[in-house]
Amino acid sequence: MNLNIDTNKFEDHYEIFVEGELDVYTAPQLEEVLVPMRQEGDRDIHVNLEKVSYMDSTGLGLFVGTLKALNKNDKELYILGVSDRIKRLFEITGLSDLMHVNEGTEVD
Repeated sequence: MNLNIDTNKFEDHYEIFVEGELDVYTAPQLEEVLVPMRQEGDRDIHVNLEKVSYMDSTGLGLFVGTLKALNKNDKELYILGVSDRIKRLFEITGLSDLMHVNEGTEVD
């Protein structure tokens, strides 16, 4: 399964649009995009999962690593456009208490 990833760079944040299934096989594709962004550490990161049909713990782990890197530079991670199923993953793991997880596609 392929993962389609589109990115935009703004003055204060990056936007990442993800489409497909985010799992152990496709997560390395998203990691290649996220690692340079979080290493720069000068912008928040907004990840839109509106078109992600499935996500496993590998995706969650990728977001935890990104959050840790961003927090070192006082930057934020926003997970946007999550389905009920994906939102539930963040809730049962407690990650929704650590990062911004929103069913909508706009940052609150």
